Amino acid sequence: MGSIATQSWLQKLEEQLNVDVDWMDPAFSIRMKNEFGVTPNDMTSNNLWVNIQMSHPDNKDLFDNTVRELKDEGWLAIYTRIAVGLCKRNIDNIKGRVALQVNPHKAYDTQAVLDHARAYAREFERAGIPKTKYFIKIPSTGPALNAAPKLEAEGIRTLGTALFSLAQAIACSQAGMLYISPYFNETRAHDDLSLWPDVEDPATQHTNSARVWQILETYRQLYKETGKEQPLLKNASFITPKEAMAAGEMGCHSATISHTVIEQLAKLPYDGTAQPGEGVPKPQHVYKTPGPTPERLKKLMTIDPLASAKWDGKLASTKVDYLANNGAALEEAIKNDPVSVARLDDALRLFQGGIDESQAKIEKALKEL
Repeated sequence: MGSIATQSWLQKLEEQLNVDVDWMDPAFSIRMKNEFGVTPNDMTSNNLWVNIQMSHPDNKDLFDNTVRELKDEGWLAIYTRIAVGLCKRNIDNIKGRVALQVNPHKAYDTQAVLDHARAYAREFERAGIPKTKYFIKIPSTGPALNAAPKLEAEGIRTLGTALFSLAQAIACSQAGMLYISPYFNETRAHDDLSLWPDVEDPATQHTNSARVWQILETYRQLYKETGKEQPLLKNASFITPKEAMAAGEMGCHSATISHTVIEQLAKLPYDGTAQPGEGVPKPQHVYKTPGPTPERLKKLMTIDPLASAKWDGKLASTKVDYLANNGAALEEAIKNDPVSVARLDDALRLFQGGIDESQAKIEKALKEL
């Protein structure tokens, strides 16, 4: 008789929050279910992942057919239909929603964000994918987030991405968004490990843990005060398995994880006695019935290792209207936080590079017709 299989870190994490796959390859989502024992909840993506998948041999038919069908509509219409087509190819392998990101070149243009999000919505409808099965990722700038209330009113659910501060998170709450995705690590740290806080206990020692915790606590307080649903925190941008496990201990609603880190999580046998801290089973409602606050995390409300030397120790106020005047107050808050300025710019430039490559591929194919 074989012994009972040991629970993996990935399986344990799924008990504490919703594990999402940050990758668009259907084969990997199938492997997660069949080999790793965890079916992805949502599937997130970005302009880089769309660009990679549109060049995958399995998707050559989708790419070629779409270029021919929409040859007179322009590259962005072709890109948008291909991106939705890629989502459709994986949607039966996940439990929840698929996600696409608007054109990052338009992160400061409210109307352009609206136009692209609505174009995605039309393509999802054409593909037979209902509004309950997707959401649109919007950069967390003042102008871009001003598109979210209009989209939400139309039933198009949204996520605030490229999010690095509590002020951005409060703005997403004011916009009525479904999700936010704070980046645990800055985008450049994935390629330049000298920028990465390689710590033993990410929940308490990572330089960004305080900001994630402060967002969670602020949302819990807002829910308690107003009864209004708050965006669900979908933590992102992990470099190691223990960073993902920290999201479980903190009580995040979900974590969207790269295929490389998911593989690592699946290979690690879980031993609670070896963990610096341990999460609890996910509650029915993360803000209405949150788990108990771990004593060791309480100090995170009083620190911010990423703050500038001018920080007065006060957290961003929930009384400020961050969306008014095209997001003027949010833009001012970002400007006054050097870390947010740099990381937002880095993220947008990264995703702009991805969509630029896609545009070049599509325009090359158009010339060859």
